[in-house]
Amino acid sequence: MVIDKREVLGWDEFGLAARELAANVHGSGFAPDVVVAIARGGLLLAGAIAYALNVKSCGALNVEFYTGIDERLDEPILLPPMLDEPAIAGKRVLLVDDVSDSGRTLALVVRLLGRTGAEVRTACLYSKPATILEPDYVWRKTSKWIAFPWSSLPPVTA
Repeated sequence: MVIDKREVLGWDEFGLAARELAANVHGSGFAPDVVVAIARGGLLLAGAIAYALNVKSCGALNVEFYTGIDERLDEPILLPPMLDEPAIAGKRVLLVDDVSDSGRTLALVVRLLGRTGAEVRTACLYSKPATILEPDYVWRKTSKWIAFPWSSLPPVTA
């Protein structure tokens, strides 16, 4: 749904999108050994896809890039705790994030995982026109700011 130059993703639509992405991964013949989320935005999607693909091995990499709406650091940075790289060496990895906006976060993590000898494929709910890394599996393309159901409200601590 699009509201005032924003794409709004609801929980029900998210569930359908996650299943569709998982079906696309399965249909392509790629069978991941492990699903890795880019935290925080990719956590819920990665879990949903892992369940849909019946993949029990999951992990996450914490990356900070966005600091607010259209506000970001100069470069994405990894935050602890770090992923157990030896555990994914040589495995088929599905790397999952919510959006490939600039693509720089996705590209950073693909390079990192690739150095372990893992075969990496990427999946995102959304891809934007300026991305430098188009995901292997994408649910929708948009140029709008996306309001995700998990981050559209302020923190309860605010």
